[in-house]
Amino acid sequence: MTHDLLALVEVVGFLVAIMVLAHLCADEGLFEAVGHRVGRLARGSAPRALGLAVAVAALVTVTLSLDATVVLLTPVLLAASTASTRRASAYATVRLANSASTLLPVSNLTNLLAWSATGLTFVGFTARMLPVWAVTVALEYLVVRWWCRVDLRRPAARDEADVRVPRLPAVVVLAVLVALALEVEPWIAAGTGAVVLAVHALAGRRTSVGHLVRAANLPFAAAVVVWAWVVLLVGETAVGDAIGALLPRGSSWPALVATALVAMLLAAAVNNLPATLLLLPAATAAGTDTVLAVLVGVNVGANLAFTSSLANVLWWRSGGSSATSLRDFHRLGVLTTPVLVVLATTVLWLTT
Repeated sequence: MTHDLLALVEVVGFLVAIMVLAHLCADEGLFEAVGHRVGRLARGSAPRALGLAVAVAALVTVTLSLDATVVLLTPVLLAASTASTRRASAYATVRLANSASTLLPVSNLTNLLAWSATGLTFVGFTARMLPVWAVTVALEYLVVRWWCRVDLRRPAARDEADVRVPRLPAVVVLAVLVALALEVEPWIAAGTGAVVLAVHALAGRRTSVGHLVRAANLPFAAAVVVWAWVVLLVGETAVGDAIGALLPRGSSWPALVATALVAMLLAAAVNNLPATLLLLPAATAAGTDTVLAVLVGVNVGANLAFTSSLANVLWWRSGGSSATSLRDFHRLGVLTTPVLVVLATTVLWLTT
């Protein structure tokens, strides 16, 4: 239990560091520049604008984690949208925040919790999940385009502003990714990047210590630790054993698909972070393929219900509520998410 709690604290430490880094990137104008670039490259085409929004959301999720996508990218894309792209842009950010977080061990807290259990290196994990990620991102684009097809028939806004992407934040993010690939501890890599940008911003008087503390959102981080600790205690009881027994054994296609679907449903019931903690002991015993199938279920499957992921709540507060309704969100989730989970798990099985 002590080892699990220490690992959890390190994971949440990474969350704090990466959120400070993401907020500093936003302060430097990185997200605003990306939003203008999307509007400019779309050239008035709503479907093209959606494709660019999906690509940007996937990229931000991979490099700065899903929380940066829902908290920082969502308002930017919504501000740059018109009636034809507003709902599609909102769905692109939340669905890709969840689904595109399967690629890197650091793209989601669930990945960080499960990464060591896979026995894979950073590069090895990424290589295993790359086909799943690529197929899932493509499918999510098709899903949102189909769901918002009436809206997308109208032209999108044209953005002629030539806003340059700030170099320092882009270089720092790239350096953090390189450090992670070289097996530097995630919280150290992200923390170093955050310190570099913080010193730069403080020296230029573009931020303050108070702003950095607020960006770290320490009460939220503490709540995550306490919440997860309670789940770990539950996992030590007969309840945890019963939940673990739900996972089938083996790495056959039916077993992996069933594992992913169980993880998806459990995430909808108790949120994906507790679901990962509860399923991880049994998944680890079953093998790497089962652990990865659980991640498909809790990440891609997080689009099933509003309760499935904290990212959904953050997205709703960051502008999602102004673009759609919870009823529409759940209709789309129920109709498409189980299918995507099955397809993504099938890709995982085929590439094993």
